[in-house]
Amino acid sequence: MKDKRILFVSSEVVPYLPETELSSTAFTSAKNAHSKGVQTRIFMPRFGVINERRHQLHEVIRLSGMNLVVNDVDMPLIIKVASIPKERMQVYFIDNEEYFKRKAVFTDEDDQLFPDNDERAIFFAKGVVETVKKLNWAPDVIHIHGWMASLLPLYLREFYKEEPLFTESKIVTSLYNSGFKGDLNTNLADKVKFDLNDSNKIATITKPNHINILKSAVENSDAIIHGSETIDEELSSFIEEQDDLPVLEYQSEHLKESYLNFYADLIAAE
Repeated sequence: MKDKRILFVSSEVVPYLPETELSSTAFTSAKNAHSKGVQTRIFMPRFGVINERRHQLHEVIRLSGMNLVVNDVDMPLIIKVASIPKERMQVYFIDNEEYFKRKAVFTDEDDQLFPDNDERAIFFAKGVVETVKKLNWAPDVIHIHGWMASLLPLYLREFYKEEPLFTESKIVTSLYNSGFKGDLNTNLADKVKFDLNDSNKIATITKPNHINILKSAVENSDAIIHGSETIDEELSSFIEEQDDLPVLEYQSEHLKESYLNFYADLIAAE
C-alpha cells in the first residue's frame, strides 16, 4: 500500500470533535495508513464548534472562491486546512457560513435536527469532490465515515461519473450504530434529483431517514466495513442482498493490518 492514495471523508474526526467510535476510527484508520507510507487526505465539515485558533485552521485561498449549486442556489465554498499535531497529516475542512457557522453539529439546543441538514450533506459531498479536483489528487480508495458523508458515493457514481480523476477510485463505506432519529428534510430527494436528473438513482432516499441514507451509500460503494460491533438489522440484511459486495466485519483489534489489507485487496481486484 506504500505510495497509494486514500481519501478519508468523515462527518467527525478527533481531535476536532469529541471522541466517539466514529470520530476515533476515522482518525485511527487514516493515521495507520499514513504510518505505512500511504498518501492520505482527510476531509470533514468545518462545524462552528471547532476552535479554529486552538487547532490552527487557516483558509486556503487558492482552493476557496468557487460556488457550489445546492437546490439551484449558489453557495460559496471556503476551504480551510490544519495539520494533526505529531502526525503530519493534513485535514481539509469544507466550510460555508450559512451551513456551518452555527455553534452546533447536527442538532439545535432542543436536540432537533437542523432543517437544512440535507443541504449541508449535499454541499459537503460536492465540496469534497470539487476540492480534490482542484488538488488534482486521484485517490485509489475513498473511505466514507458518518451519515453526513454518505451522499458522496451516490454523487461520485452519478453526478461525477465522467470525472476522470475518480474513474479508478474504490469507494469504501464504514457503517456505525450511531445516527439520528426521524427524517431529514423531505425534499432531499428532489434536491439531489436537481443534480442527478434520474429518479431511479434516488429512490432509496425518497424517505430520508438514517437507514435509507446509509443504504444509498451501500448500493453505490465497492466495499463495506462494519465500524461498530453491531449495526441495524435492516441495514445488515440490505448489505447481504448486494451481489458480491466485499464486507469487512468489525475489527476490535488489529485494525491497522486488517484495514490496510482490505484496501489492498480492493485495489487489486479488477
